[in-house]
Amino acid sequence: MNILAPVRRDRVLAELPQCLRKEAALHVRKDFHPRVTCACQEHRTGTVGFKISKVIVVGDLSVGKTCLINRFCKDTFDKNYKATIGVDFEMERFEVLGVPFSLQLWDTASQERFKCIASTYYRGAQAIIIVFNLNDVASLEHTKQWLADALKENDPSSVLLFLVGSKKDLSTSAQYTLMEKDALKVAQEIKAEYWAVSSLTGENVREFFFRVAALTFEANVLAELEKSGARRIGDIVRISSDDSNLYLTASKKKATCCP
Repeated sequence: MNILAPVRRDRVLAELPQCLRKEAALHVRKDFHPRVTCACQEHRTGTVGFKISKVIVVGDLSVGKTCLINRFCKDTFDKNYKATIGVDFEMERFEVLGVPFSLQLWDTASQERFKCIASTYYRGAQAIIIVFNLNDVASLEHTKQWLADALKENDPSSVLLFLVGSKKDLSTSAQYTLMEKDALKVAQEIKAEYWAVSSLTGENVREFFFRVAALTFEANVLAELEKSGARRIGDIVRISSDDSNLYLTASKKKATCCP
């Protein structure tokens, strides 16, 4: 019996959503990895369609984590802010290259008294979204510590990182330009993909989460191909922000599709 909700029409991805800024992107390819495309065409994606991928959202108090999730999942914006107690999550269903794919978005509390509770939910994340307020320099400075806390429960080489500046609607053009410059530096240092969004207006929110879903899906399919022996024994998959391809192997990359 299938207990998962059906995929909404506006959650179908036939192409790879593009990055916001090439200066800080996990990769700048215009299309999905050729091995992923081929595997989907040949229905060789293993258990990807049945798994639920975990995404955790961390950051300072009041930076807009809950509003960001609610804007995408419910298309709502609540001006009456209520701090998250402990943790909360939303489930989103997608169809990527014809394959069903589920994301579980974990909204974690930022208050000190809840940190211990929230940190227990960090483990097993496949993507980490670190949110900061584009109008608060201190919140950007704190992102590295939030990332360090999240990585205590995860393997740094197996998670995708996203640095998201929120409340873009409150920034003037000049203010945003200055903050973005600093944010891009941080994103490059921590090897995260940078995005700027507004939960109030919805600017870039849908595009951002589509990008998260697509890249997480891509990573999952490549991992399944590894398990099934699609690559030669001894190859290593790693994340690199210095190459046009996110997934590199220890051996020389080949242009072939599926073996």
